[in-house]
This record gives sequence, C-alpha cells and structure tokens, in this order.
Amino acid sequence: MPDQLKITRALISVSNKSGVVDFARKLTAHNIEIISTGGTARTLREAGLDVRDVSSLTDFPEMLDGRVKTLHPCIHGGLLGVRDNPDHLLAMQENSIKPIDLICIDLYPFEKTASDPKSTSELIIEQIDIGGPAMIRSAAKNHKFVTVITNPEQYDLVLSDLEENSGSTSIDIRFSLAKDAFIRTARYDQAIAKWFEESNSGFSEMIYTQSKLQQTLRYGENPDQPAAIYRQLDYQGPSVVNASVVAGKPLSYNNLMDSAAALELVQDLTSASGKPTAAIIKHANPCGAAIADSLEDAFTKAWECDTLAAFGGIVCVSGEVTSTIAKTIAEGNKFLEVVVAPSFLDSATSTLLNKWKNIRLLAVGNRPRIDRWKQLRSVEGGVLVQELKPVSAKTQEWTHVAGPSPTCTQIEDAKLAWITCAHLKSNSISLVSDGALIGGGMGQVDRVSAAKLAIQRAGDRLCNADNVVAGSDAFFPFPDAPKILIDAGINCIVQPGGSVRDHETIDLCDKQNITLLHTGERRFRH
Repeated sequence: MPDQLKITRALISVSNKSGVVDFARKLTAHNIEIISTGGTARTLREAGLDVRDVSSLTDFPEMLDGRVKTLHPCIHGGLLGVRDNPDHLLAMQENSIKPIDLICIDLYPFEKTASDPKSTSELIIEQIDIGGPAMIRSAAKNHKFVTVITNPEQYDLVLSDLEENSGSTSIDIRFSLAKDAFIRTARYDQAIAKWFEESNSGFSEMIYTQSKLQQTLRYGENPDQPAAIYRQLDYQGPSVVNASVVAGKPLSYNNLMDSAAALELVQDLTSASGKPTAAIIKHANPCGAAIADSLEDAFTKAWECDTLAAFGGIVCVSGEVTSTIAKTIAEGNKFLEVVVAPSFLDSATSTLLNKWKNIRLLAVGNRPRIDRWKQLRSVEGGVLVQELKPVSAKTQEWTHVAGPSPTCTQIEDAKLAWITCAHLKSNSISLVSDGALIGGGMGQVDRVSAAKLAIQRAGDRLCNADNVVAGSDAFFPFPDAPKILIDAGINCIVQPGGSVRDHETIDLCDKQNITLLHTGERRFRH
C-alpha cells in the first residue's frame, strides 16, 4: 500500500460552500486539476478558479433536475480503480477513465430539512442524496489510492498533509478520512430510515440512535468498569452532556448520572412552581429539594433537608449563579462535587473555586425543554424503550377525595411532594413542609417500609413542622402506610389512587380529618 499518494485530480461538489473557495485555490497551488458540478462549479468559477465540469468528463449532461450528475463509470471507475492492478489500469485506459485522487463531497442537508416542522414530505425526500453517498463510499473503499473529504473541518488537515508531503497525502490521513466517511454515510442513511419509520405512529421496527463519543471516563460506577459518555446528536434540549464545563476536573460516571437527575428534578419543580428552585442529589435520589422566592433561600432549604446526605452531593439550581448565591452555597462546613446551573458569573465561579478547588461547575444554558423523549435502557440481550415526559403537577386534574379542602399552602407543598416522590427510587414516600423536602423513603420493596424510612429520615424536622404533606409514587394497597404517616403528624397526603381498597384509605383520612388528594397517575421509577 503506497504511503504517499500524489494528488493530480480532485472532484469537489458540496452543499455547504463555507471555505470551499479557499480550499480549492490551495489545491490548484499544488497543480491539482479541479472537477466540479452545478452550484459548486459556479461558485469556484466566480472566484476566478479554473474548473472542469463533470459533464465534460463523462460526456453526458447533468439531467433530471440534477438527480443524475455523477452516477457514471467515468466517475466511479476513476474512484474505484486499483492503481497497482494492471487489469484495472488497462480497463481504465481502454475506456478513457481518468483516476480521481481526491474528492470533497458533503451531502444534501437531509437532517436539517427533516427536522424543520415547516418542511413537506416532498421537500424532505428531495433532500435524499444519491450520488454523494455513492461517491463517498467508492472513494472510502479505495482509500489506498483516494483521499475522501466529507466535512469542511477536514480542509486544514488535508492541506497540511499536502504541504508536508509535497502535494501527496499519507496513508494514515487517508485511512482516518475513510473511517469518517463511512461514519457519515451510515449516519445519513440512518437519519433517512429513521424519518421513514417515524412517519408511522408507535414504536419503530428498528431503533436508530446517533451518538458520538464525547469523552472516555476514568471508570464507570466502580473502578473495575471501563466507561465512556456519548452525546446524542439529535437532542436539542438542556443536558449535562451538552453542558459547558465552566470549571473543575472531568466528571465521573456517577457525577454525570447524578447531575442529570438533579437537572431533571429542578426542571420539573420550576415548571410546576414558576419560582426559584434547588435540588441536591446523592446516588440518583433527591436528598434535598426546595422552592422559594430566591435561589439563596431555595438552596438553603434544600441543604437543610438532610445535611448528612447532602455532604458530597450534586447541586442544581434553576437560575444563574451570582456571587450572592455562590457565597450561600460555599458558606459553612459543606462539600459538593458538582453545581449545575444555567450559567455562572465569573465572580461566582471564583467564590466556588476558592472554597473547593476541584468542584465541577456545569452551565447547561437556557435551551427550551423537550416535552417528550424516548428512554433506552439496556438489559442483557435487549433494550427497553419507553416514552418519558416531564413530571407535572396538574392540580386542576387532581381529585380531593377525603378530609378538609386543601389550603393554598398545602397545594403548593403537595406539588413538591408529588414531584419529589416521583424522582425517588420506587417504592417511595416524600415528606414536604413549607416548600422543602424534609424526608424521603426510597428504594423500598413495600410502601410501609418507605413510609417508615421517610419518617425516620425526617427526624426532628418532622416533629418541628406544623403542616406536612406526604407524597406516594403509587397507590396504597392497604391503609397501613397512611396510618403510619398520619400517626407521625402528616396532615395531607397526595397519591395516585386506583387501589381496590381505596375506600379504606379514604375512610381513614376522613375519620382522622386528613386531606387526601388523588393525582390519577402513577410515577414508578426504577
């Protein structure tokens, strides 16, 4: 395999004209002949470059509104011919096929067009490129003799290689570019197949995901597990994966999991309340959450939920971190791994780094949230797929089924209780008072144990609270757990309802003068 390959002829045909004139001009400086098509040829000529039309090479006109331009033996023979195979060389000579040493091809912008809600099916289908992928695959297959460029970001790499090798490209560069080329055509075909699949309702026959390696992590959940994080290319919502790392060392697998959980919880709380919110996560479970009139108060109330568990946790707040909120976060005997926020002022960053030199600060921006998305979870031998949506607290759809009518304060605390219990691992019970989570019972295999754990974790905070709301992520099959909560001082319960024994819990709450609300939906989390 030749290490250095002299470039004498290049074919350029791109939809994205950014940088292409300068690139082509630098190719001609190496005495490389430029072949081009349609709009690209016109752009290059207008810049004063000498360009040969593809039609003059194929002796066949571009036709069918440009659908047929390069699908011709003179093009693909020039790309696929093996230059050290005498039979190939003879066939090329007999058929007047000239070798093409370099192609610069991007593809019709199918993905962009398909993602535009204004695009019609006819317009989207017209953006399915045929000739481009064919040329890219031909060139990439024959990378032993052909250099293939599929992205303007590769221009400088190839030009540097040409300079270093006196107008030739190296095999390492050609191999790397061929790999990128096949990745590009695979992604392109996948996007097309996905669009056709999603034109039908329900779950697609195949799962099409496009994710790119973002970072290799030190390890996974445990040191003996290799791990990495991939960025989902078509996801447009706020995400810790797409976040800007303002400060700190690289995040671990567990940091990323908990940061994502914290962001999701804060988004749900903010949507439900319209107020500043804060959450603290430890091992994917909320150990602090609060809603207040200021970020400072929201963080303070969230931290006071469980200072023992919050130590070493991940914090997310709903607004920009200013020097004021940064000082509140940093004061006292605290330790935090990560702070997630839409943005950080420089003064806030300095304050937090002065407190903890290795703290990670993630700025997720202010992108609008995605209403629904699909969650993929691997199990041995397969993948589970389910639709996810934000946890909402639509109180107008709730039913008041027992006890006194809820007060405005109870309604607000019930929202927080409902959302936090939905973010705790099932079975879960949350206890809320005065806009803050004060105790959570999570990951229990029965609801009685979840209630007891929530009460235990609330401790003195429960004893000192005047009004406490309990949230349950699923219905109570018996009135035993509600009785435990009521005996502990809870005066309002919010739960899905739907048990065949609902009447027993309703009767209990009526007799005990406890407000009982049914949401009508279950919120298991595994």
